[in-house]
Formats: sequence, structure tokens, C-alpha cells
Amino acid sequence: MTQQGASRTKRHEHAEGRTAAPSASAAVTGDPEAARRRAERRAERITAGATELEQRLADLLRSGLAGAGQAGHGLWEETAARMVDAQAPGLASRVRELGSIPSSGPGWPVRLLEECALLHLLDQGWLRRERLPDDLAATVRSRVGLQAAADGPTVRDHWLVLAQYDTADVRLTTRRIWLHGAESDRTALLLSYGAAGRAPELTLPVGLALDAELSAYPGAGRQRAALGRRFAPPEPARIRPRGLTTSQAAVRYGESLRDDPWLDSVPVALDRVVPVPDGDGWQLADADGDTALPLTPAAGSRSGLWRLVALSGGAPVTVFGECGHRGFTPLTAWPAGPGPAVPLC
Repeated sequence: MTQQGASRTKRHEHAEGRTAAPSASAAVTGDPEAARRRAERRAERITAGATELEQRLADLLRSGLAGAGQAGHGLWEETAARMVDAQAPGLASRVRELGSIPSSGPGWPVRLLEECALLHLLDQGWLRRERLPDDLAATVRSRVGLQAAADGPTVRDHWLVLAQYDTADVRLTTRRIWLHGAESDRTALLLSYGAAGRAPELTLPVGLALDAELSAYPGAGRQRAALGRRFAPPEPARIRPRGLTTSQAAVRYGESLRDDPWLDSVPVALDRVVPVPDGDGWQLADADGDTALPLTPAAGSRSGLWRLVALSGGAPVTVFGECGHRGFTPLTAWPAGPGPAVPLC
């Protein structure tokens, strides 16, 4: 995952983590009417914040993007603070990210314009949420920082632990755990959080399978889930995720963007791919075709790349990772023949 893509992922996760506690406290009060009034007041504040943010984006484009490079972080921090006051942590995190783009290297005006466009789209989605399909409206609420409870039907399955990795900043450590259901053929994401400098409690070893129940959170794709009852400890598994070609993986990401335009990547298993150098970077090439996916620059600089190269040895392997607009981030790999999963992150 690129630094910019990782930042976007973390800001969404942080918004979810910060808004989970208020939702829980509302449930504890046991007063549905009071909870409804609080929700209405918060929605009004978010609407006011989104309207103000739209004006600031319009002012930025009217004055020209060149001025954004001279304004420094102060302008964006002040705007982000306004979004925090509006109880929209998701918007605040996206605004803070804008402040770092002018110092991100050549081509930053293009990246800044892209981020402003996505932020404008999110604002408009919130302001017109009543007109959106239910799943897309739920995605918009989650992206601005409103976290609902997991309300999807409970699914019991043998869940293969595909990958686990942490991202951290000065405030929060976020753990992402990808699971794959052997019977349901569904990929699900568990998020857990720890205070700064402390690892989250939930740990599931990569390559093992867990007999458990999951419930999906609302939103497009419904990939994020809550872990429910566990029926047995994790145990070694022979199952592997069903793999795609690199071209099929790119198509899957494109189709997912129709439901969630702010999506940075999708979980994908690639079957029979070979890691090969590509100029200054690396790519995963189809062993049976003529297509390939580039690895993200961040993935190309990690030690996991060399574990992947050593595992392959020039032969096809199965690789699970995240496929997005910046490339593919490998997280776990399996050899062509029998053998355990090899974590790459």
C-alpha cells in the first residue's frame, strides 16, 4: 500500500474507531427517543460542516491549487478542527490529508485535485443521502464518521485467516485481519484498535482456520464484519482462497468503485502469478497469460517482497493482497504445491 493510500485507509479506520463508543453509549441508555434526538442533532451538525467544507473547496479551486502549496498545514488543520466540531471525524481526517499532499513530490497538484474531488463527492453524498440506495447511503455515513452496529445476518463458517497487519499513528493502532469463508466463499475484514503504542487484543494466526460466526456491518460490499461466537480454537487449514488472474483482479476493483467511490483497494487472491522486476519496481505477472499487476512502491521496499521472491523461485505462486489504484500490496503467499501460508507483512 502506498503512503497516501495507507493514510486514507487509516483515516477511515480511525473515524470508525472514534465513533464506535458513542453508538455503544446510546444503546446503554435504553431511551430510543433520546437516542433519536441525539442522532438528529449530530446529523444537523455534520450537514453544517459539509456545507462549510464545500464552500472552502470552492474557494480553493477559485483561487488556484498553486496557493495550496504556500498555505502550509495551518489552513487545513483549522478546517479539520471545524469538521471535528461538526462531529464528522471522517471528513476531518480527509481534510488533514490534503495538507500533506503539496509536499508529497512531483505531480502533487493532480493528486490534490483528485482528493478534493473525492471529498466533494463525499460532501454531496452526505447532503443528498436520502436519495441514495440504502447500501451507498450506509457507506457515506461510515465515511463521514458515523459507525452503525453490525446488523447483517450471522454467518457460521470455517474462516481461513488470510492476513493480519497493523497501522499506527500517534493516537491509535489499527489491526486489520482478513478472513475467507470455506463454505460461503466470502472475504471479510475484522478491525480492532489499541491506544497509541499498544497492540490491539485480537490476534489470529495467518494460515489457520477458525470455526466462528461473523455479522456484517452495513455499507456497500458489506466486507467489514464483527466476530461473534467461536466454536473452537484456530487450527491448521488446508484450504486456500480461490484465485483470480491479474486482469480479473483489476476488473473487480473497478466494479467495487461503483458501490464505494472512496475505496482504496479490494482484497484479492491471485492464482499462478510470478514476481518479476519491472524497471525500478516489481510486478506480479500471470504465469499463463500476458498481463500483470504492478506492486505498490511501499510493497516493493518491504522485506516481505524478498520472502515472496524466495518462495516463488521463478515458479507460480498464489498471493493474497489488496488491489487498488496504486497497484497491488501482497500480504500472504502460498507455494504452488503443498505448504503453509507465508505472511509477507
